[in-house]
Amino acid sequence: MTTRREVGRLLLGAPFAAAVLGGEARAQSASAPARRGLKIPSRRKLVMIGDSITDAGRARPGADGSGGPLGRGYVAMVDTLLGAVYPDQLISIVNTGISGNTVRDLKARWPADVIDLKPDWVSIMIGTNDVWRQFDSPRQPEKAVPIDEYEATLGDLVARTRAVTEGMVLLTPFYLEPNPREPMRAQMDRYGAVVRKLAAAQGALFVDTQAAFDEVLAVTYTATLSRDRVHPNDVGSMVLARAFVNALGFSWTR
Repeated sequence: MTTRREVGRLLLGAPFAAAVLGGEARAQSASAPARRGLKIPSRRKLVMIGDSITDAGRARPGADGSGGPLGRGYVAMVDTLLGAVYPDQLISIVNTGISGNTVRDLKARWPADVIDLKPDWVSIMIGTNDVWRQFDSPRQPEKAVPIDEYEATLGDLVARTRAVTEGMVLLTPFYLEPNPREPMRAQMDRYGAVVRKLAAAQGALFVDTQAAFDEVLAVTYTATLSRDRVHPNDVGSMVLARAFVNALGFSWTR
């Protein structure tokens, strides 16, 4: 039978669970080092851009969005976590994700939806549609974005933006398929490797979303996170949000 402590560790992660569940955390707290602040300083604007996974039904002109300005996905959850645990940081988040976008679409709207907003930090998660169109629209190859174009376009956006902002966060695209040899999963991993390389080259924070999902998929079925292996439900969105804030240096025992 699963114990209360074991459930807490699975759902929340061991450090946070220990704090919630009592004595173990109190016993360790006396010798614990001082907690560091977030990598994003206080009173900063963070623009988060991407496709439908970022959009998540956000309210915007010309769209039938019912999720408020931040949507109902990982962006809203990041905002909630930061507001609840770091209320003193006063980080302002703006969601500019648009469903169906590829990196080509991001390039076209980059001035209006990123640069003109004068962000201090920018996060990008793009690539799902760039890859997906290779599999669901094989008779329309012009809809897909080949990996060389993906790397060149994303690299240009990151380099230009990194020069005028304090920092960036780059998230890999993902596919909720545990078999890395499955064709679409394998291709998504190749695009994710491009993101990893660009993050290292530009000094951006890197979030391996596929690795975060693989950890969960090792013990649960894909349908518990998504119906189509692409768009995460609330649990899947929290997996993304948790990986994101961890990259920021988030303390779960603050």
